[in-house]
Amino acid sequence: MGMFSRMSDIVQANINAILDKAEDPAKVVKLLIQEMEETLVELRSVAATNLAEKKQVQRQIAKLEQQVTSWQAKAELALDKGREDLARAALTEKNITQQNFTALSTEMEIIEESLTKLQTDMGKLQEKLVEARAKQKSMILRERSVSVRMQVKSKTHSVKIDDAIIRFEQYERRIDDLESQVDAYDLVDEAKGLDAEFKQLEVENKIEEELAALRKKVA
Repeated sequence: MGMFSRMSDIVQANINAILDKAEDPAKVVKLLIQEMEETLVELRSVAATNLAEKKQVQRQIAKLEQQVTSWQAKAELALDKGREDLARAALTEKNITQQNFTALSTEMEIIEESLTKLQTDMGKLQEKLVEARAKQKSMILRERSVSVRMQVKSKTHSVKIDDAIIRFEQYERRIDDLESQVDAYDLVDEAKGLDAEFKQLEVENKIEEELAALRKKVA
């Protein structure tokens, strides 16, 4: 199973449902935690690789940008000196360099989108890991509680008290499930809203930059 497929399965998994069906919930939650930790390490490794690639592409883009400016200056100089042939050759090189610059810029956008998704995925996975560890801790406490209750039950034989405790735990579990579902929806809505705001901000900033460039060109 691929890393991202595993990550998706983990994020979408309902831990309570998995544990309810398990013959040995303690063992299952331990395996879940191990799987989450391993997947998180892999995600961080992929993110580190993407960051390194981003830095390399940034350097290449900066170099190409300088070359475009340089070829433009050379073309202007050649034309000013009456060397139209040299100006034409310089503009040809500028055009080729500009195409490479555009291609790398597109590649940079893909890398940045990948990094953003990785960051989101790692955040979701980290939340699931915290949830699983909390379940593991809860199981330890419940196991101790059951041991104590069994001792009390052997002495008191109080069936009514035992039934009431079981009903209370079932009700508590249903509330936990509902709260988890609400929290999950809130997390998704917040992430989408924040992402939309940043995208809108980027669009507005690009428009302002282009408008300023047009004004300067017209002036």
